[in-house]
Amino acid sequence: MKGERIRTRGRGDAETRRKKKIDVRSSSTSPRVSASPTPRVSSSSLRLWYAVDVSLSAEACEAVEYALMEAGALGTESKDESNGVARVSAYFPKTPEIEKVRAALLDALRLYELPSSSVGEIELREVEDRDWLGEWKKSWRAVAVGRFIIAPPWSDFREDDSIVIRIEPGMAFGTGTHETTRLCLAAIEKYFEGGSFLDVGTGTGILSIAAAKLFPSARIEACDTDADAVRIAIENAEMNHVDERIKFRVGTVDYVTASADMVCANLTADVIVPLLSKLIGATCNRLILSGILDTQTELVLTRLRELGIAEPLEVMSDGEWAAIIV
Repeated sequence: MKGERIRTRGRGDAETRRKKKIDVRSSSTSPRVSASPTPRVSSSSLRLWYAVDVSLSAEACEAVEYALMEAGALGTESKDESNGVARVSAYFPKTPEIEKVRAALLDALRLYELPSSSVGEIELREVEDRDWLGEWKKSWRAVAVGRFIIAPPWSDFREDDSIVIRIEPGMAFGTGTHETTRLCLAAIEKYFEGGSFLDVGTGTGILSIAAAKLFPSARIEACDTDADAVRIAIENAEMNHVDERIKFRVGTVDYVTASADMVCANLTADVIVPLLSKLIGATCNRLILSGILDTQTELVLTRLRELGIAEPLEVMSDGEWAAIIV
């Protein structure tokens, strides 16, 4: 539906039971809410979930979605309202810690360089369970990026001239729907010529899977500092039948990392800048830098110039995001 998008790791949604209002900008004590280790059971024998509704300026949608998933939400739903105002709803299996939610929101706003006033009121409500994820799956559509088709595991896409990559959409980032992922996929298709590929900050593994499918004989290595991310990436590689072609490891790039014909770092500007000398050192041919807001592009370009790279090969953009190709 236009003006609405869903990001999920699980289930939840239905009739509102009650609401409590909190202001994210307030430093006052959070409302009292009793802890519950599992979704509560209502008198109608349906499990109860907890929804946090956040009103915000439309430009802050992505930051708020990111923050709520970081705070433990199983899924988020965004709706554009009127006059540049939007609402994001996040679903939790137990009563969320409001201070944790507020802290995650403020951290995300700082990361996205948005004022705290971008987020207004928060409403906490209980919702009765129904198969929200199952209903959402019926309307989920594949994402096309050049030859790549990013499809969910339950789809029936067949590979012809396209390269189908199956990723569970419940994983918030690295599912092909985010601009940074799309930029990387476009750059891989355009500039990767085979040989070897290094994926720094692999996340769901989508970029290393794309490289492995594009050039089956290539040597592919992927790393992430998050052990859980590496586990998920391995599962995704297995689902795409390329797990034996990709070497996954927990860690990051350093001066002893094996060099590669293409290095891809889909991170954030504040992580990329201090890593740049190591990323350049590991690159034999092309380096893709993504996860950079357009307002942060000059910061990265300045650091590249300091390291002896006067001009990038290309700066690609998608919405407010940029990818720098060296």
